[in-house]
Amino acid sequence: MLFMIFGVTAIIATITNLYMYKMGKDYKLAMAMGLSFTALTLCAEYSLVSRWVKVEDWAALMDVVPGMEKALWFLTVVSIILNIAPILLEQKGKK
Repeated sequence: MLFMIFGVTAIIATITNLYMYKMGKDYKLAMAMGLSFTALTLCAEYSLVSRWVKVEDWAALMDVVPGMEKALWFLTVVSIILNIAPILLEQKGKK
């Protein structure tokens, strides 16, 4: 459940980052928050998997981990790209 809270917060921070950039405001704190909450989401998910290993809940591991691996990789890459996009766009505009 904690990973869902962190994940939703990461999405909100990323949207805020992009919105602040578009409005011409300082977006760097929102960018840092978006990336930080993405990292916390990954840590929370890892903790969940760790709990399943400790209680030997192999069914949960076999059901969830294969699909979540792909989803976490995809969402993490998207988060990184979206959060650094304003910096890349800013640099491109200066050239």
